[in-house]
Amino acid sequence: MTLALYVPRRSVVHRLPAGVKLLVLAVLAVALFLLPTPLAAGTALTGVLAVGLLAARLPVGVLARQARAVRWWLLGLLVVHALTTDVTTAVHVALRLLTLVLAAAVVTATTRVSEMVAVVERLCAPLQLVGVRPARVGLVVTMALRFIPVLADRADRIREAQAARGGSPRGLRALRTTIAPLLVQVLQMAHDVSEALDARGADDVPRPRGRRSPTLEAS
Repeated sequence: MTLALYVPRRSVVHRLPAGVKLLVLAVLAVALFLLPTPLAAGTALTGVLAVGLLAARLPVGVLARQARAVRWWLLGLLVVHALTTDVTTAVHVALRLLTLVLAAAVVTATTRVSEMVAVVERLCAPLQLVGVRPARVGLVVTMALRFIPVLADRADRIREAQAARGGSPRGLRALRTTIAPLLVQVLQMAHDVSEALDARGADDVPRPRGRRSPTLEAS
């Protein structure tokens, strides 16, 4: 599944603080589970589409890509729940997942990554008391948001290369032929990024403020 990156627009949704949008997303997720009815999920989905397409003025393709990315998950949930429970429950679960995916896409498409990372670092600030570094948590979030679209692009390139060579496998074979080269590229990319971070001292522990260096103390 890909994430919708920031889409610049002049809208009220774009101007909302990142913390407010993340809070609304969390409230929506809780509400969808507290109101376990297909009507509530359908109403929430309609509201998300209205906010994304009308209030935020996002292109239809931005949300359509997110729906296509989870279409097989939705189909699998529909089939499994239809066989194990009933059709109503199956539709409700699928609507709930689609609503959350599109709501997250609206948030990421209307919020800059730097703003979301700043919110995460502020939320993690109290964890400094137990040794957690908020800046490192923010770095992890930033890399996750940046690398998911990169991985999706790499997967598309692998499929295009296979098609150009005259091979267009389908089903499980297509999955295997895509995952193997993609995994190799992911491992290589992770190695390159880790070396770059080490070279820049990303794993260094900052010296406490007010403490003199050993060289100065010795002199």
